[in-house]
Amino acid sequence: MEQTEWIAVGKILAAVGLRGEVKVYPYSDKPERFAPGAELSIDGRSVRIEAVRFVKNLPILKLDGLADRSGAEALRGRVLSVSAHSLKPLPDGEWYVRDLIGCGVYDEREKALGTIADVLQNGAQDLYEIAAPDGRRFLLPAVEAFVIHVDVLAKRVVVRVPDGLLGLAI
Repeated sequence: MEQTEWIAVGKILAAVGLRGEVKVYPYSDKPERFAPGAELSIDGRSVRIEAVRFVKNLPILKLDGLADRSGAEALRGRVLSVSAHSLKPLPDGEWYVRDLIGCGVYDEREKALGTIADVLQNGAQDLYEIAAPDGRRFLLPAVEAFVIHVDVLAKRVVVRVPDGLLGLAI
């Protein structure tokens, strides 16, 4: 029997109101991920979104079967996931974070810089957290000026490194 791979798409931050709504920090930049009728999973249990509204770009979800504030409070900190099989192919130039993690990172001269350990998502642009072979870590903005080529199938990313960046370990 094939085991389902689950992909985190958000985290429940808090209960909202008295009718069982929850505020979610989205890991996905696709608001349609939280559309009414969408199926999500919390701890392996399937839940359906009844309704959604957005407040300051954060989805407020009404989940099927969640009727009151105490039920919503019990979900604080839980992760919302979708089945990897439900993910749609992305357009050229976009990648799922799970596909970038573990990719080797090389400079323009093919020098190995490390591997992508994490992708930090913020309002301006994503940041690749690169773990260097010597144990240091540094952040590289995931923008066209620095990222030259991404091949997730080959697990390889070629980047242009700004002067001094490698000396700014985090």
